[in-house]
Amino acid sequence: MTALPFSATTPVHLDRVALKARDAEALGHFYRDVVGLQELERRGSVIVMGAGERWLLEIEQDDAAKPDDPREAGLFHTAFLLPTRSDLAHWARYAIDRQIGVEGASDHLVSEAIYLSDPEGNGIEIYADRPQELWPRQDDEVAMKTLRLNFNDLFAEAGEGAWNGAPEGTVIGHVHLRVGDPAEAEKWWREAVGLDTMARYGPQAVFLASGGYHHHIGVNSWRSAGAGRRDPRRAGLAWISLKSADVAEERVLEDPWGTVVKLVPQEQA
Repeated sequence: MTALPFSATTPVHLDRVALKARDAEALGHFYRDVVGLQELERRGSVIVMGAGERWLLEIEQDDAAKPDDPREAGLFHTAFLLPTRSDLAHWARYAIDRQIGVEGASDHLVSEAIYLSDPEGNGIEIYADRPQELWPRQDDEVAMKTLRLNFNDLFAEAGEGAWNGAPEGTVIGHVHLRVGDPAEAEKWWREAVGLDTMARYGPQAVFLASGGYHHHIGVNSWRSAGAGRRDPRRAGLAWISLKSADVAEERVLEDPWGTVVKLVPQEQA
């Protein structure tokens, strides 16, 4: 079995993300053709997608759902962590060859990332981590920046391989959420889930993690400052689940904006 990346070995880490969709079939095709996930199962109106045998994404059809509103609380992006930098290089070359529209490409010092959105506006990050021993630190925080991604250097890593879909060992490395107040969100994630604050981008974004990872959860108010509880009738994020070494059975929580957070035991793979 392929070894899992560091992000998926900590006491608390991401398990999967569920989306409420206005057109689940279209989203399923997108996550298969663009992100490289495989359809693993169907349960009624739910499409389950993943990499290898690992479930990562559930897409549920809701014919009555209203479009997502980026000014409300909700999903900023789901971040799919690829096993190696060469995997990211292969996906980037595939995206160029297929003329897949991307919205950004960044070097965050701890990782390299490419950003896009699905057809219903759900943000996506596809990224690869740098080795943990190379992560810079400043005071008690991980030092992350947003620099331009050096594609020439990335492509030099590609070698002879090509993109053949998300490889085994792909996981959801982190989830970034839109919130009304990052300080309130930081307090909630620390107290309710037991995450540690790893970095801040001024007063508008906070990054939290378990076990020394750079971040499992990001929260920001860049477009959603002052937002109240999310309208549950909207498409977009339905829930996220995290595996936790501290729970013996599933617990379902809600953050102050109505985001559903499931904590599941580590042994429930």
